Amino acid sequence: MDTTPNKYITVAYELYADFDGKKELVEKAPAEHPFQFISDMGTTLDAFESHIKPLQKGEKFDFTLSVEEAYGEYEQERVIEVSKDVFKVDGHFDKEHIYPGSVVPLMNADGARFNGTIAEVKEDTVTVDLNHPLAGKALNFVGEVTENRDATKDEIQGMLNMLSGEGGCGCGSCGGCDDGDCGCGDHHDHGCGCGHCH
Repeated sequence: MDTTPNKYITVAYELYADFDGKKELVEKAPAEHPFQFISDMGTTLDAFESHIKPLQKGEKFDFTLSVEEAYGEYEQERVIEVSKDVFKVDGHFDKEHIYPGSVVPLMNADGARFNGTIAEVKEDTVTVDLNHPLAGKALNFVGEVTENRDATKDEIQGMLNMLSGEGGCGCGSCGGCDDGDCGCGDHHDHGCGCGHCH
């Protein structure tokens, strides 16, 4: 059994990805609002965590995750057509929230929640892209570890509560990322990078 303690880790970073041959800044977690997570709880990309976990507070990093280590290849079959009826509120199509580029929370028949990006709104249907926004991209993380210590029992319990669906994200970031760009792209307006904020 692994007796390594869970670590409470915070990192300030800039994330870059290649768009049409040009390196672009995708998101930023500044030192004032760092990305926070608890290790070995499955809330971050495994490859990201394996790069960060051995580093001490104050250590800088610059590494790139391959497409496979990040969000996988872009799959055209994950772009689907959905009836406009799915997006009706009080009998009317929800055009305030459903427009090209908007990210919407969805649920499948099994009750699993996930996000989709609206690609196109047609006369009777809506085209929804279920690929992660960064699918097909290698991700270059550049930054610094701002904290790396053993997690407290309360922090671990908070994360377990979140994972069991009791609300919040447990990582403490969601309330702090009011600048809207420190997440991993999985959330609408802001996020914490943990992949669980919907």
